[in-house]
Amino acid sequence: MAVAEELGVDYDVVLYMKEPPDRDILTMLVKMLKDPVEDLVRKDSKFKKLELNPDDYVDNPDAVVDILAQHKALLQRPVVVKGRTAIIGRPKDRVADFLS
Repeated sequence: MAVAEELGVDYDVVLYMKEPPDRDILTMLVKMLKDPVEDLVRKDSKFKKLELNPDDYVDNPDAVVDILAQHKALLQRPVVVKGRTAIIGRPKDRVADFLS
């Protein structure tokens, strides 16, 4: 958000834990994503606790949508959308380049 404000770009914030994206929105994000689809899934302690295999999500949009629909906390963030393109906003200097 700070990067968007610095650039003077209007933005909307989606509180994904309060209003999680449904399957249709997740499918749309996956199609718009410039990054590898597997990067949309956080490989954190919850991922490990669920005993998930990172290889199952490599170049597998359906599996990514399935896991994110079931476990919203695994959504990598921030996801930045501009027009019909989306990126994962990490590291944050990517956001400035993307929005410029």
